[in-house]
This record gives sequence, structure tokens and C-alpha cells, in this order.
Amino acid sequence: MKDYDIIVVGAGAAGVFLSYELAKLDINASVLMLDKGAPLEDRVCPIKRGITKSCLKCEPCHIMNGYGGAGTLSDGKYNITTKFGGDLHRYVGEDKAMELMEYVDDVLCSMGGADAKLYSTGDSELKTECLKHNLYLLDAKVRHLGTDRNVQILGKMYDYSSKKVDMQFRTTIEDVEKNADGTFTLTTNKGEEYHCKDLVLATGRSGSKWIGKVCDKLGVEQRKNRVDIGVRVELPAPIFKHITDDVYESKIVYKTDKYNDQVRTFCMNPYGEVVSENTNGIVTVNGHSYADPSLHTENTNFALLVSNHFTEPFDDSNEYGESIARLSNMLGGGVLMQRFGDLVKGRRSSERRMKKCFTRPTLQATPGDLSLVIPKRQLDDIIEMIYALDTIAPGTANEDTLLYGVEVKFYNSVVDVDEKLETAVPNLYALGDGSGVTHSLSQASASGVYVARELAEKY
Repeated sequence: MKDYDIIVVGAGAAGVFLSYELAKLDINASVLMLDKGAPLEDRVCPIKRGITKSCLKCEPCHIMNGYGGAGTLSDGKYNITTKFGGDLHRYVGEDKAMELMEYVDDVLCSMGGADAKLYSTGDSELKTECLKHNLYLLDAKVRHLGTDRNVQILGKMYDYSSKKVDMQFRTTIEDVEKNADGTFTLTTNKGEEYHCKDLVLATGRSGSKWIGKVCDKLGVEQRKNRVDIGVRVELPAPIFKHITDDVYESKIVYKTDKYNDQVRTFCMNPYGEVVSENTNGIVTVNGHSYADPSLHTENTNFALLVSNHFTEPFDDSNEYGESIARLSNMLGGGVLMQRFGDLVKGRRSSERRMKKCFTRPTLQATPGDLSLVIPKRQLDDIIEMIYALDTIAPGTANEDTLLYGVEVKFYNSVVDVDEKLETAVPNLYALGDGSGVTHSLSQASASGVYVARELAEKY
């Protein structure tokens, strides 16, 4: 058995910034960070390597797991705001949450992100234009690093942190035991045992099921969260150029006339590409973009998401999202793709129709019919939102706008933690997206800094 003072499970945004801050503070404690994914240099999707054109369902998925978590190979977009992206401010206070996110931004800039432009929606004319059409633009400052620059920054953070924090990858925690003396014993898939005084759960969204099981075993209360279901929209970049050049990431919310549901844009990627990702064996869709202009495509992509909350007797929102994604995988062998014109006309997109499509897809997906997968209510919401966006970005509702499905954002049940992000079990912390407290890179990273400082006071 190997002894440590602090063990961190998960090397995503929260774990990365926690380990960085602990290294910077140089505390008198031994620290280990474990992750089931690969080291940064080995995180290459087989599709990127040219080995395959479709998802192989690698376990674990290189896009979702490994050093830096799901944010590593994303487009490196940090939204500095409490208006969306989680509820960290409800635990630490509004001012503290903003201060922590600004600190995260400073660290990223010091590691190579200073050349990345900082956008703001606060004084944008777009906000007024949206209001004219019953759309609402949420306030935020946005630092876009790009996937390529993001990986370089994380490499520097790893080099800095690994000098004082032990890190082990390709390691899954099979069991967590709470000992009589208040310490913890962790057993890995390799048969190794680790012992620690303080345990930090920072597994991210891909570890939502795992963290739920640990909390159930240790008696930590959890509140059920939501699941977001929608599509990834891809269209020619000039349609949204006036928006993306101004604010880059526009979080636009619309309340539908038909159902009074809220639909929102999410993760906008100018000149980016649509990608597939594997969550618990289910292939869903996402988007990336790069800082290097030579890697730009001719398209922009973004998600349209509808939030789903459930009441008794059903309480497993993630299972609901997974069942829809499984149906997409069953029909399309992975990701389905449909032209918007075909969707509204009630016909599937065939290979023949796709050959005539003016928008060239950046992801090889199966042409099909999303109406056979996404429930009618959510699909009606999405169609209405596309027509609403067409009022501020004419061309959004073109026949050749592409819709990829499904995009699902799974949220862990909200773990019951106090103002220190500590559970009712002493010395057990839950933070980042895996805790349900945060839902973004900025807030997850900030939660890691916050807990690192709390631990530093103990040691």
C-alpha cells in the first residue's frame, strides 16, 4: 500500500488546476493525481490519426479522458461568468467565484495564452439585436485558446505540476473505503492500494456514474440534475461571421412559443469541425476549433440544446439521455446527420441528397432522419430556435444547414457539499463538473484552485 496525504481522482480541468495550485503553494504534503485516461502526449483520437473514419468506441475515449479531461481536445474556450456554466458562486460567493476565474485566466495567459483574444458580450450591439427578436444574449467574457494552443498550455502546466505532484494515468479506481481513523483506501484496476488523509473527487462528466456510486457507498447525499439533449448545427462560416468576429462565443437563449421551453446555443466553433466522442460506450457529437488559421475549415458549428428536468417517479435524467443517444447509434452506427430542409419536409437525408448539399460536412456521419431519434417536443423546440436565429443570422434556416445528432450533455447529480466543497464525510471533497457544482472549463478550473487553497491551510 502506498501512502499519500492527498489523492485527487480525475485529471480534468478541476484536477489540473488543483494540482497546479498545490505545486505553486509548495505545501508540506504528498499528493497523487490519478486518471483512467492517457497522458497528454498519448491523447490522439484514432480518427485524427487516420486509422478510421468513424468512432471505434475506444475505452477510455481519448477525447473525453486523460490529462486535461474533456477540455483538452475541445476548442479551449473559457467563459468568465457566473451567468452560466455552473453554480460555483452559490457556494463561494459571486465575487470570489469571479476572482477565481480571473485567476485561472491569468494562469492560462502566463502559460502561453496571452495572445488569445479576450472577447466580451457585455457591450455588444448583438445583445440589442437579439432582444428585438425575443432572443437573449447572456453576458460573459470569453478567452478562446483553440485546441492546438490549449494542448500546448496544458503541457506546460503538466511540466510545472509534475515536479511536486505524482501523477498516474490509465488507472481506474475500483473501490473506495472509508477507514475507522477517517482516512481512505483506494483500490485500482491494477490491484494496487493507495491510502490518503484527504480525498478529492474530480472526475468530470465522464465519471458521473462512478462518483455517484462512491457517494452512495459513503453515504453522501446527491440531488438529481438535468440532461441536455439537442443537435450540433453546422453551416457556412459567413452566416455567423458578424457574430463570431464580435463576441466569438454567443450564448443565446430562446423561449419557444409552442411549449414555452428554453433552447440555447452552446459551444460555438467558428471555422471549426464537428467531432464524435464516446461517453460510457455511447457515441455523441461535439465541436472543436483551432487557433492556427491553417487548420480552419469553411464552416461554423454550434449546439442547440434543450434542458430536461424530471419529476417523480422518474429520476434518472442521464439514462434518459443515454437511451436517445443509443437509438441514434443503433440507426446510424454512430452519429446521424440530416439537412435542415429535409427535416422540415419530413424526409430523411440520403446519400443522394447529401451529394447535392452545398454545405460540406466536417464529420463523416450517417445521413438519416433525426425525427426517428429525438422526441417530438425537443425537435419542435430546435426547429423553432433555428428559425429564430435566422432573424439575426440570415441563412441559419437554409435547406443545406446540417444537423448532427445527437448531442447530449450529461450532468452528474449535484453532490451535497458545503462552502469548502467538502462533503458530509470529513476530508472528502467533490468539485468540478463531476460534482454537479460546475458545468464549464472556467468554473471547474476555479473550483480546483479554491479547494487547493483550502487544503494548503490544513498542511
